[in-house]
Order: sequence, then C-alpha cells, then structure tokens
Amino acid sequence: MNVAVRSHATAKQASEHFDVLIVGAGISGIGSAYHIQKQLPGTSYVILETQETFGGTWSTHRYPGIRSDSDLHTFGYSFKPWVGPPIATAEEILSYMKEVIDDNDIARHIRYKHKINSASWSSEQNLWTIETVTTDTGEPRTFTANFLWMCQGYYRHSEGYTPEWKGMDRFKGRIVHPQTWPDDIDLANKKVVVIGSGATAATLVPNITDTCAHVTMLQRSPTYFRLGRNAIEIAEELRRLQVDEAWIHEIVRRKILFEQDAFTKLCVSKPEQVKKELIGQISAVLGPDYDVETHFTPKYRPWRQRIAFVPDADLFKGIASGKASVVTDEIECFVENGIQLKSGKLLEADVIVTATGFNLAALGDIAFEIDGKPLAFGDTVTYRGMMFTGVPNMVWVFGYFRASWTLRVDLVADFVCRLLGHMKAKGAKKVEVSLRPEDHNMPILPWIDPENFNPGYMMRNMNLLPKRGDKPEWQHSQDYWTEKDEIPKTDLDDKAFVYG
Repeated sequence: MNVAVRSHATAKQASEHFDVLIVGAGISGIGSAYHIQKQLPGTSYVILETQETFGGTWSTHRYPGIRSDSDLHTFGYSFKPWVGPPIATAEEILSYMKEVIDDNDIARHIRYKHKINSASWSSEQNLWTIETVTTDTGEPRTFTANFLWMCQGYYRHSEGYTPEWKGMDRFKGRIVHPQTWPDDIDLANKKVVVIGSGATAATLVPNITDTCAHVTMLQRSPTYFRLGRNAIEIAEELRRLQVDEAWIHEIVRRKILFEQDAFTKLCVSKPEQVKKELIGQISAVLGPDYDVETHFTPKYRPWRQRIAFVPDADLFKGIASGKASVVTDEIECFVENGIQLKSGKLLEADVIVTATGFNLAALGDIAFEIDGKPLAFGDTVTYRGMMFTGVPNMVWVFGYFRASWTLRVDLVADFVCRLLGHMKAKGAKKVEVSLRPEDHNMPILPWIDPENFNPGYMMRNMNLLPKRGDKPEWQHSQDYWTEKDEIPKTDLDDKAFVYG
C-alpha cells in the first residue's frame, strides 16, 4: 500500500490517489474508517458521501419519530459504548456518530456532496478510478484507489419505493413517502392514511396521532412486532452500581446477542409458540374484543421478514385510544377524497403516506467496469456476502436482517484490515475471489433463500444481487452467531483467494 496521498494531472482534471476509498459516510462508512485508522495506521483513505452530511439512513429519513428498530447496544459500534435507551431516535444516533467522528479525527477524511458516477478497475494498473461530480457546483472530480470499500448500504437514498396505484393523479390531497418527508407538510387536524405495516409505519403512526384528526394504518397483510420497555434492566442495575460504561456496553451486548440467538432458533424450531407469544403481547394491550386475528396475525412464520420492536407499545396504545386505527384490505384505486378499497369501503384522507419500502440499489447506482467491460453484478457469486467473483480489490458491507446491521460492519472491517495487511506482507497488489475446482459443480442460487427471508424490496430486485452457492463461504448466511466465529478464522491463503 502507498501511504502518501498523491495528486495526478490528467487531461480532464487533477485526480487524487488513496490507498483505500470508502463509499458512504453512514453507519458502515464511519465504522470502517475507525477500524482502518486503528488497525492499519498510516493507510491513506477518503470517504465519499453524496449527501451534505454524515449519517446515511439517519440523515436521509426525517419523518416524525424516526428511530432505530434495533437496540443501540448492538447497533452501536463495539468500540463505542452506548449510554442511552436501547431504542434511539435519529437525532441520538447522529449525535453518537458525531462523537465517533470527532473523537477519531475522521471528519478531515470525508468529502461531502460527492456523487459517484462510475468506478473502473484496471488490471494493468491494479487501480480503481472513481469519477464523481460535486452536487452543489457540478464540478467533475477523479479519484484513484488501490482498494474500494463499499459502505453505501443497499437502497436508493434519493427516492423510496411507491407502487403505481390507479387514480393517484385524481387524489386532491398530498401523497408523501417517509424517505422524502417534506419540511412544509402540516398534519394538524388532517385525516391521514399510512400505507404499510413495517417498522416505518409502526414508528410514524404513534408519532402523529396527537397531531392528526385521525390516522389509519392501511395494510395488505399483517406483520410481526415485539413489544417491551425501552430500557434494559441489567444496564440500569450496572449503572446503579457505577460499573464502567465500556463494561456495561460489552455485558449488555453479550446478553442481547445471546437472547436474540435463542429467539431466532425458537422461531424456526417452535414457530407456533413464538407466534402465540408475539400476538399475545398485542392482545394484552388492545383487549379481548379487538380483531387481532385479522389485523395482527401474519400468515408466515416469525422472522421470515424483519420483526420490528415497538418500544413501550406506543403503536398499540394509539390504536387502543381510538386516535389510530388499522385497516387490512387491498387498494382498488385512489379517488379524489381518499382510497377506494377492494372490499368496497372508502378510506377518506387529506394526506396519504406511502410507507411502502425501499428501492434496492445494490452498488449505489454506480456504473462499474472491470477492464473496460461493464460489471453485471447479478452474474457474480458472493464470498460471504463481502467479495464477489471477478471483482478485484473490493468489499461490500451488507449487514444483518435478524441482528443489528452494525455487527457486520465490525466483522467485515476486521476482515478487510486483515486482508490488506496480508496483501502487504505478500507484496500483492490485487486480490479477488474465484470458485475453486471443488466449487464448480455446486448449485448457484439467488442471493437469499425466500423460504428463509423474503421482504418485498429484496424479492422485487433479486436479479440485481449476486448469486450464492450452497457452501457457507459462498453465501451471506445472515447468521451472525456463526459468522462471528467463522469470519475471523478465514484462511486468507485458501484457494478461493487469488492474489496478483
């Protein structure tokens, strides 16, 4: 690796060179920057971020009540104790990230308002060339890097997913998506319909009930939720005993991960028992006369889609109070004053919020080329969901669905730092993964098994994602409890790694 940052004059414009280029200043990019500084001091790196500030998801989403649906003891970084309530607001998460940036002098490495248009690999130079444009001035800029660390997430930040329903142009009110929440919207005394049943809808509804005349959560089918206090007893007890926060963070992380592992296994081994317990929590809040069977009893087994945690049962308390309601039905069409349902019922609305999910953007909508040939990401096979056949010197951070995203940020960062150190020791300028002779007859399958996990945003765009094999090393297993032991033991001289 070359330590110094270099500038090159080209026919187009000056370019800057770094050992490592990190894409994205969200939770993944900031965590990765911390690890590269700590584990590989002297390595030059830059973070390119399209938005005007750090935070990624927590900066993009600004709808009322935006909060985590994972606990911050595991969603927070392993190296930075979380001292607040386990379910945190976007503001609290951004404050936590700012402390990481400030404490580790990361800000000087971040280039904001840099939209990446293309990334091209040259085997002749063993180099990535990244073409960007600054979003405020339109100025083109070029960067080169030995290694590309993709930390941009998996969805398009500029727009959320909204289905096309008949008659949307006829609706006289306002249609908004939570991902692009407008600053000027006024919900006071308005009838609001929130379409969706996931974590976004479950967060938004209780946070606007006191403002609206009434809010209705319209869902095509129910989803699973977990209820509980927004507090962790063992953390509270340890604080009373004045235990060091770093110790508390580690103890609470281990406790939560132990319990999550047990719960995930129970969802598979005894799904009916888990289902009964989850729905029983909801019935306890809504009362015996509420139609829980229709509105909160999913048809799939627990954990086939993400289970959102509802702190202090706020969504269900809003429903019980009568300020919010749930309708389970399908949309026939939009009409001037609301939504006509297939059942024949009309849902009146002044504002319709489409909490209908993400648009998948597997590689951040960047045009990739390998030696002049466009990269068809969907034709590659993944190595543990991090590296991809035929794509040199690149790692992608893709987190967990059944555990906190950030747990994998730490794991992947350790792996990348070890890989870069190994390359330096070998004198290698290039590394890529390749199927070994014993792998060539293995089945090649979609990125995720839909029987295991099948959220709509993944199913809609599975063709954009790499393929997986049927061996552990050739897939993203989504199993943190196995990967936390396996990934650190990866043999970097295995035949799957090809150095040059």
